[in-house]
Amino acid sequence: MKISMIVACGLNYQIGKDNSLLWHIPEDFKNFKKLTTGHHLLMGRKTFESIGKPLPNRTSVVLSENGFSFDGVSVFKEVQEALDFCKQNGEDEVFIIGGAQVYKLMLPYVNRMYLSQVNYDGDADAFLDKIDFSMWNVEEEQVFKEIQEENKHIPAWTFKILNKI
Repeated sequence: MKISMIVACGLNYQIGKDNSLLWHIPEDFKNFKKLTTGHHLLMGRKTFESIGKPLPNRTSVVLSENGFSFDGVSVFKEVQEALDFCKQNGEDEVFIIGGAQVYKLMLPYVNRMYLSQVNYDGDADAFLDKIDFSMWNVEEEQVFKEIQEENKHIPAWTFKILNKI
């Protein structure tokens, strides 16, 4: 089973503030949906709570140590139990979707990364650990330009698919 991390981060590895995203990039949301539909999503409790419900056509798997429960969500205290659950359910690629603590915990297991690097240098209270890119091969890279319209600002961003060496 492939263990993939899907994450969007700013220039200084910012990923969130007040349990919310830092930007709104519709194309990145569409890409997230396309990539993760039909798969298991592994996340922490706070990330699940920020989403508020299981995402359609995906299996929500939550890591939590405090007895969290939610209808339709599988909750585990241990990483290996969660991964075993995904594998036993026929998963071929599980997606790690956050937050910061879960990314840090899961990074040693990850062999593929879907990374959106956003041209954002603002405030945050959640950060991804710095990535040693010498350990990764870039399989695909797409660059998106900034969009500045009357009521909408979408920062420039780059989407990469990386495989662990």
